[in-house]
Amino acid sequence: MLLPDLLQYRAELEKNGAAFPLQTVPFTKQGLLNILPKPETDKTGWPWTEETSPALYDEKITWPKLTIVTPSFNQGHFLEETIRSILLQNYPNLEYIVIDGGSTDDSGAILEKYSPWISYWQSKKDKGQSNAINLGFSLASGSYYAWINSDDYYLKNIFHLVANTFLKHQTAFVYGYVFNKKNNELELMTVPPLYDYFLKIPSLPQPACFWSASIHQPVWEEMYCALDYELWLRLVKGHKRKRIRQPLAVANVHDDAKTHNEATKNKWHEDHVKMWSAEGHGPVPEWKRIVFLNRIRLKLYRLLKIV
Repeated sequence: MLLPDLLQYRAELEKNGAAFPLQTVPFTKQGLLNILPKPETDKTGWPWTEETSPALYDEKITWPKLTIVTPSFNQGHFLEETIRSILLQNYPNLEYIVIDGGSTDDSGAILEKYSPWISYWQSKKDKGQSNAINLGFSLASGSYYAWINSDDYYLKNIFHLVANTFLKHQTAFVYGYVFNKKNNELELMTVPPLYDYFLKIPSLPQPACFWSASIHQPVWEEMYCALDYELWLRLVKGHKRKRIRQPLAVANVHDDAKTHNEATKNKWHEDHVKMWSAEGHGPVPEWKRIVFLNRIRLKLYRLLKIV
């Protein structure tokens, strides 16, 4: 498995004008709702006409820097919602990075509109989603990381919840539930407690995952669809983790989303073949046993109302 050197990525970005470390998102005790550009929509509620109250963040606490990366390509229909769901958390120590792959829709105009509140953004051709994520994290200087795709969004107040969880539990990885949103209807997707033995069973909802910078690893850029699943296998194993039993984000279900697109089935298969090859994590002779035990585990969890 050949992983990129993020220091080399950073050096290239610095050559092109990126200044490391990046500026954090401007913070004001009055909040950003009345400062950010007015969205061109009649939508109300979060994150259009609501914000997290800045007063939620105790001034006596030194809030750790949180770095959020958004990879994007031609998702202008969703992008503004994603951006606002991050900025309107009003988190007092936030670094926000957007790596756009040279979109041909209105993404560039949206990014330009919100640029005063984005630590770094670029819109130019890259090598795909995995490469964009690595480029973003090469500039990261936060204590805790997450990425959210440009067609998903965070729920209200969750940066406060996640940061408090890291501080209280001294954990390396925090994860929670998500809503899948289709045709304006929300479906709650829960996740069971996470144990190393069952990491090979895909269960972690990517938009609801946060981790310590100390355990960060690059995304394997040969992955097209299963990039998050493969990353968790390396990043989570052996580290302390904490589950938040509530939804942290919303994943939009639409025809172009890789997770729900019939046209990407072959790509998913190619990723899994590569992942479990000698080049990747190697073959798993106990697959049937893991799957069988996981089924029993999930039945017990449902019976005991753990999920």
